[in-house]
Amino acid sequence: MPTLNLESMRADVARMLRESPDDIGDDDNLMDLGLDSMRLMKLASQWREAGARLEFADLAADATLAHWWAIVSRGQAGA
Repeated sequence: MPTLNLESMRADVARMLRESPDDIGDDDNLMDLGLDSMRLMKLASQWREAGARLEFADLAADATLAHWWAIVSRGQAGA
């Protein structure tokens, strides 16, 4: 199973938005870039399957890669 990291998360978001990963900054509001709640739920589910400990509400509260990576990395540190 591939390890989840910031760049793989960025690539997943970019695929979902049909954008280049280079165009998605750590602090960009992903909802402003076009991510909607249905796609966010799909990403959350995909990342949970990859072993991340996260909840949709945590991701929706601050829709930036920096915030999401902070949640995932805390979960990995506690694994």
